[in-house]
Amino acid sequence: MEIIVNLDVMMAMRKVSSKELAKAIGITEANLSLLKRGKVKGVRFETLAHICQYLECQPGDLLVFKQDTTV
Repeated sequence: MEIIVNLDVMMAMRKVSSKELAKAIGITEANLSLLKRGKVKGVRFETLAHICQYLECQPGDLLVFKQDTTV
């Protein structure tokens, strides 16, 4: 099972660049890149809230749970 991060999809839909979003929410572009690629162990609720506010979306638009189908 895994969490899929669709931040890049939402950014493309909203036509927002990484530089613009990083500046707006107060994180580095490098950290935003790691988040977009799902290479982080966690994300602060405050950061997630800022992203959702800026992109006018819900956390569920950005994060999707994928269950392992092999048993």
